[in-house]
Parts: sequence; C-alpha cells; structure tokens
Amino acid sequence: MSRWRARAACRIPWLVAVLVLSYFAVSSAPPRDEAPDSPVAGAGQTRTVTGWRLRSSGQAGQDGVALSSPSYDDGAWTSVPARSTVLGGLVAAGKYPDLNYSANLRDKVDPQDFTVPWWYRTTVAATPKPGTHTFVDLPGGVIPQAEVWFNGTMIAGPDVVAGAYPAHRFDVSGLLRPGVNALAIKVFPSSLCLDPETDPCPDLSIGFLDWSRPPPDNSMGVWRDVRFAEAGAVSLRDPRVVTRLAVPGLESAELTVKAELTNNTDRTVVAKAGGKIDSFSFGKNVTLAPHENATVTFEPIHLDRPRVWWPAQMGGQPMYRLAMAVSADDTPSDRATTAFGVRDVQSRLNDAGDRYYVVNGKPFLVRGAGWAPDLFLRYDARRLEDEFSYVRDLGLNTIRLEGKGENDEFYQLADRLGIMLLPGWECCTKWQAYAKWSPADHAVAKASAVTEGHRLRNHPSILGFYVGSDTAPTPEVEKEYLDGLAASDWQAPVISSIGWRTSPQLGKSGNKGLGPYWWVPPSYWYGKQKGGAFGFEAEHGPGPAIPDLRSLEKILSPRELADLWQHGDKPQFHLSWSSNFDRLAEYSTALERRYGKPADLADFVEKSQLANYEVNRAQFEAYGAEQSTTDRPATGTIYWLVNNAWPSLFWHLYDYSMAPSGGYFGARTALRPLHVQYRYDNAAVALVNTGLRDAGPLSVQATVFDLDGTQRYDHTTNSVTAKGNATSTLDTVPVPEGISTTYFVRLLLRDAQGNVVDRNVYWLSTKPDEVDYQADEWRLSPQTAFADLSGLRRLAAGTVSVNAASEGHGDDATTSVTLTNTGDKVAFFLRATVTADGAEVAPAIWSDDYVTLWPGESVTLTAKYRRAQLHGAEPVVQLKGVNVEARELAAAFH
Repeated sequence: MSRWRARAACRIPWLVAVLVLSYFAVSSAPPRDEAPDSPVAGAGQTRTVTGWRLRSSGQAGQDGVALSSPSYDDGAWTSVPARSTVLGGLVAAGKYPDLNYSANLRDKVDPQDFTVPWWYRTTVAATPKPGTHTFVDLPGGVIPQAEVWFNGTMIAGPDVVAGAYPAHRFDVSGLLRPGVNALAIKVFPSSLCLDPETDPCPDLSIGFLDWSRPPPDNSMGVWRDVRFAEAGAVSLRDPRVVTRLAVPGLESAELTVKAELTNNTDRTVVAKAGGKIDSFSFGKNVTLAPHENATVTFEPIHLDRPRVWWPAQMGGQPMYRLAMAVSADDTPSDRATTAFGVRDVQSRLNDAGDRYYVVNGKPFLVRGAGWAPDLFLRYDARRLEDEFSYVRDLGLNTIRLEGKGENDEFYQLADRLGIMLLPGWECCTKWQAYAKWSPADHAVAKASAVTEGHRLRNHPSILGFYVGSDTAPTPEVEKEYLDGLAASDWQAPVISSIGWRTSPQLGKSGNKGLGPYWWVPPSYWYGKQKGGAFGFEAEHGPGPAIPDLRSLEKILSPRELADLWQHGDKPQFHLSWSSNFDRLAEYSTALERRYGKPADLADFVEKSQLANYEVNRAQFEAYGAEQSTTDRPATGTIYWLVNNAWPSLFWHLYDYSMAPSGGYFGARTALRPLHVQYRYDNAAVALVNTGLRDAGPLSVQATVFDLDGTQRYDHTTNSVTAKGNATSTLDTVPVPEGISTTYFVRLLLRDAQGNVVDRNVYWLSTKPDEVDYQADEWRLSPQTAFADLSGLRRLAAGTVSVNAASEGHGDDATTSVTLTNTGDKVAFFLRATVTADGAEVAPAIWSDDYVTLWPGESVTLTAKYRRAQLHGAEPVVQLKGVNVEARELAAAFH
C-alpha cells in the first residue's frame, strides 16, 4: 500500500523514470578513486586527488603561472598524502625525527619554515568532450587561505578561498586541454591564535587551544579532499532527505527528498531529475534559467514500519540509500548518492532550565566524551576505526567535536556504530571574537555553516550542533549560522553555547559550562555544585591521565620521567602550553596524600592507575545514578577528552599509543549497559540500565571486606528489576564499626540463573575526601582533606594462578587469560597485557582488566586484536597487581 502511494504521489513522467533508472542501472556503484594522473571523463564521475607534490614558496617561488603550467617539472618536490597540512605532509615524508618524543616538536621543527606560503601541485589527464563541464571541487576549506591555479591561470584567490570549512566549486572547462593538466594551490601562512584579544587572529581557522602543544605550522594546508568532477549541462549536488518519524509509535515516516540543481550553460534548460530510495522511485521536470541554481523538492514518500536508527545502547543502526540522477536534452548529466537514517532527535529544557535530549521518543542520557583530531590533521583509516572501536567498547554513547570537524569517514563510522555526535565551532580563537569580525569573516562564518550543514545533515548520528562554545554568538552571527544551517534543511537541535548563556533566537543553552578540568576526588561528582551530577555539562573531567609505563617511555626522556614523579610543580612539555594545565601539582599532592608518597616511577604510575580508575568511574557513575532523580536530574556529561591530538599526560580515556590503562577501565566499568554501582555521597547501591527494556529478576550482593580480607558485611537483595532506560536505588552499604581505615566494597549483580552480570569493586576510606566548594572555580575545586587509602601499600601478598591461550581466525586473534585466586588474601588490581617481543599489543579490546579477586574467585579475561600486530612473534601475557608479583607466560595459538 505504501509503495503504491509513493509512486502515485510522485507522478513521474515515463521518460524521466526511464532515464533515471537506466542511469543507475549502468552506473549505480560509486566511482572508485584513481591516481591524480588518470583521466577525468564521464558526466557524474568524480576523481579524488590521491596525493600532492609539496614545496615551500621559499624554494619554488611565487610564480603561479609557471608552477601551474602542465610542463613544469616538480620532480624535486616532496610527495605527500591527499589530506595533508604542510607539517603533516612533511612528517609523512620522513622529514623529521619522532615528533612525539620529548620536546622534539619544539626543538626539531623550525616555525620560520611556515611563515611563507607553500605550494601543493598535482596533474590530471583529460579528454575534453563537447557539452561536458569539468570542475575543481574543494569539499572543505583550505587552512587558512589560498590561491587556486589551473593550467597557468588563477581561478580563485584568498578573497574567495578562505576559512577552514567553506566548500568551493570552480568550472575549469574553458581551461581544460587534451592530455596533461595541472592544478596548483598556494596556501598562505596561518597565525597562532591563543588569545583573540592579544594575538593576531586573521582567520576563522583551526586551533588546538590548550589541548596540546600547537603544531608549528598552525595547521596550514589542504586538509580535506580535492576532487575533479564532471557533469553535463546540469549539475546535481547536496542530495538530502528530510525525515519525519512518527513518535513515539515509530509506525511510519515521511521522507522528503531535496537536492541542488545548477544550469552550467548560457541557455535555458529543462532538467529531468529523480531517483530511488529502496524500491520507491520519484522524479520531476525542472526548468532552469542560464546558470541558475535551484533547490528541487520532490513529493514526500510514505514509509510504513520504517527501519529506525538507534544509538548503540538502544537498538540497531539500519541505513537507507538515496540514489539520484539528472538529465538534460535526454542525456545523462550528473548523479549523486548518499546514505541516511530515519530517526527523530529532540532537545528541550526541563523545569530547572537544563537541556535534555530525546531520541525516537525515548529520554537519552548523554554520557560521552570530547574528541581531538590528529595534531597534524592526518587521516588514518585504520586508526580511526580502532578509536571508534574503543569508543564503542567503553560504552560511550556520544562524542563532542569542538571545531576541527572531521572527515566524512568519521561520521560514517558513527552512523554504523550508533555513536551520537555533537559537533560545533571551537572556543577562544577568532571564532568567538565577534567584535573583531570583518564583513569577510561574517561571509566565511555563514559559508562554513552552509558547508557543514550539507555535509552532516544526512547522518543520523548527529545529536545537535553548537554554534557557540564558551560564548554564545551575537544576534548577527547567530542569524548567519542559523540561515547557513537552514540552507541544508537542518533538522537536529542547535544549541547556542556549552555554557550557561542565551542568544536571541535559540534562547537559553541549558548547558552548565562550569568545569572542572583538573583533579577532583571521586566524591566530587555527587552533589549539586558546578560539575556535579545534575543538568547537562558539555565538557569537564578530572584532568591528569597518566599512561602506563610502556607508553610513558615512548614519549618522555629519562629526565622528564624523573620530573614526572618527583616534581609535580614543574612544567611538563607533554602537558599543555597553558599555565592552567602545564604541571601536575594538585594531582601529585592528592596522589601522595591519598595513596602515600610514591617510592619510584613505577610506584607513581601504579598509583596513578588507581586514581584514574576510581575518579573516571565516579564521574560516569554519578551521572548515571542521578538520571532518574526528581531533584534536578542529570541529563548529560561530556568527559574532557576521550583521546589526544598528540601524546599527552592529561585529558584522555586512552593514551595516544592506543594502550588502555586504569582510566579507560574505570570509565568502561561505569558505562556497562546493565551496571550495579556504589554512591560516594550516601553509600547507597544504584542499578543503571541503559537499555530500553526492563531487566530482571536480578539479585544484588553487597559485601564489605576489611583490609586483611575479613568479611565484615554481606547482604543480597533478591527479585530486583532494573527499569529500562533508568536508574533504581537499592539499600545502603554500612560502614561496620571498627573496620580498617582503608577497606573494600564488592558489588555483584546476578541474573535469575545466578550468573554474574556485573562486578564492581571499590577501595574506600573511613576518612573522606573533602573539597572547598566555596573556593570552587572553573579549573578545579580545591581539595582540603584526603581519603586515606595508604593501607593498600600494606596488603599481604596475594597468590594467583594464571592460564593463557590464544586462537586466531584469519587476522582476528583472541587471547584468553584465566585468573584464579588460590591464596587466602585478596589479589588487588590485577592488570593483564598481551605483549609481543616485549611490546604491548595495542589497540586491543579487553573484556575487562584491573580486576580484584578474593580467595577462591576466578575470572577469564579476553583480549581481541589483529594477529598482524604480533609481527610474527608468539603472544605473551604479562600479569601484575598491587600485591601480586609480576610474571609472564606464553599464550600460544592452538
């Protein structure tokens, strides 16, 4: 019935249907990329530049006529990848030593090299055909500004090609010649902008703020794909689908297809446009005046029982495919395809003025993290997939991007894996210095919104868009952004700021923006102060995140390693350039006061894993615990950050080497889909269910152990139901009289068959952490008293048996490690790693790690990784624990 209605509503002229459907019958597969010197030919064909030749204007000169001539010899230039900032390309070409190690980024790169323009050059073979138009496409901007030259002619200057994001298309048909053609892009220097009030900030570009040491070239370069495209008399661009999903029933959806048509000729043309979604066909005739751009809108398609896209924790991620084509004079002229999802996202303010989100009619508690792209904006398909595997494994449901919008593959992965995204513009640079904007800046800002709107709007993973970061845009800028997004028929929520701010059209942001960004104890997250678990906080976290020792030795010199554990008040190069975040002082003090003075580097690292585990777990658990409260519920937390742009000692859930450590597994524990947890504020047990359906019957066992392993309390609550998409509060866990100052709480969640569904161990103190909330400020909340966890140093030795084996299927490998406590003492904080020739195999997806076992308990851990990561060696498992002697054993394949 719905198929007939859709076809009847479209009323496609039979000739349009024949042309459109026959076009896709012979050419529906997306064209594959070819080498830059391969020919561009055929209406609707696109070829992506797969690499560049790169050279400084200090060596190549400034003569664009000569440098863009097809006969110019660029044999002495440097070959770099297609998406390359200048420094990123030079690094890829091996021009520098390891810029991740020590201060090489500062000492081995001369910033003066990037104070002059740099040239990018490529060639392409062509066979011009009458009636065919060839375009140079810049789907994204050039940082910060550029001249574009083709066959000896400048086709655009920096007055046109400016800003990190705006897309551009240039018709070079009149310059195209048979045989070899040359494209050259002259990129101008980019200025570092750390403070728009004092620094030169000429461009709406990309910066890394205080996230990292800045790249010495300030990200100048061609950072996104450049393409050659061909079309006939009419071009078809930006296909999109406006979706209207019936909520909450989800029984139907209305799809309205739109696209942009451009008449490339000097005459009036009747274009015949149409396409398909699944078995639904549509089409219409459109008359276009000479060089007219027009939006074509088709009759809505009605879907019964649509395939609905969900965030990963709530359901599946089915996608639809839209295929479109346009013809002119009964000749195929252009085509385009796109994927899209059917889902509904809404965002509102509750009675307290806090923002919350609803996905497909269901409340959606945001528990996500901020994203940092590579410092040199390099694209690595394998690494990107690995990072998304970590995001999915952690249980994060959202990633926030503050500026530095990623490549298309990033959004495609988010769609496929069900990770919601919150993109937007960056803070603190010229993007927020609205009073200093020129008319050209206003134009770039609006064009940026248009480009990113068209690029992102079909992705079901988009949860919203921040048009402001630390500030809200002025009325003029807000209108430019909203008009720009509206050009793409933007449907996701738009938010004015990550802070508690207001703008004229969007109103209150509903975001707190209060921090903290540096060390706070686990108990901090429970409460109604600033970053505590209430309302929506779009960026905050406990700051320092110390990698494990192997990772540290890859990036720090011996002197830096010594300073790391002995001199917390000394600036570290692998922290921020900013004095707010350049030293570990407060963190080092808390580590020493809570766990005892580190004896050496290894002890400091081990204590750091303990601290990172407990505080990361607490942040996510607190927001989960408070989602169902009636007193200003928690609606969202964005941990700052999930990853790093460059090897760093702060703001990450996994380090740059992709080795998961204590902070990773603490967060992962908190984000399990069905999770039992302890509240630091009132000692109650909470049960969090991120699925949509109730789970049960379940039982929850809470046990309290003395430091010597004596059981001081044990209670099981039976017949428990974990409400879907909600949190339930159970009994409190008492502190038995006379218990040791440092003690343990173990929580076990079992299903009806008695199987352990979730396991959670806390190390606590009868002496609480205390924070001076009166001195609370955006960076941190000063800690005035410290939990006494030093008893962990006095744990009696634990005894653990270890068995390990590996199996492989193709390049997929799994190593299983079974740990059994065979002694009479607790075996605390056991860490298993898989190594090959002494190096940790990372990335690897572990079922769990940093586990604690009491006498008689056993657990099997699994690590999944690529067999190629072993480099031909046999896997070896290394095990260590706070009170368990380190050992290793072979984990041979069988």
